[in-house]
Amino acid sequence: MEIGEKLFKFELKGTKGRKYDKFTFADRTALVIVITCNHCPYARAYWNRLIKLHNQYEEDNLGIIAINSNDAEQYPADSFDAMKDLANQLKLPFPYLHDEDQSMAKKLGATRTPEVFVFNSKRELVYKGAIDDNWENEYMVTRVYLEDALEYTLDGMEPDYTELPAVGCSVKWKK
Repeated sequence: MEIGEKLFKFELKGTKGRKYDKFTFADRTALVIVITCNHCPYARAYWNRLIKLHNQYEEDNLGIIAINSNDAEQYPADSFDAMKDLANQLKLPFPYLHDEDQSMAKKLGATRTPEVFVFNSKRELVYKGAIDDNWENEYMVTRVYLEDALEYTLDGMEPDYTELPAVGCSVKWKK
């Protein structure tokens, strides 16, 4: 997806047993879609940061959706059952969805886990890429790319930068 493009239709099953689509968070001022997974050390390093962001901006009308698109046959740690276990373990306050056919990741143009896509109130893509500049240590972060993009988007403005390369494991595509 290119910056400015509208979010496409989708429907994915979540770890809580319900289905989610592009209209689930229609009332939110901004929507973050995170392509992530269970097994990647980069993705694991960001789970708590995403929960903190959700808690920090929920009152500002932010919606977050985490999506696992990895091939569970190659990576059993990314199976739907393992996703349910992780969601319960972390007490995720936002949906964790299974993109079994990988269509969501492909349409977004995701290549890494984690990789974020920020949509404004019109569901136009306004930012994609990295969450911050230090995956290994959240206390050593100096640039909060996603948080900056959210501040602008929630205030109805365009982020200063719209695209920064995501750092993480590659999406594990089906053969």
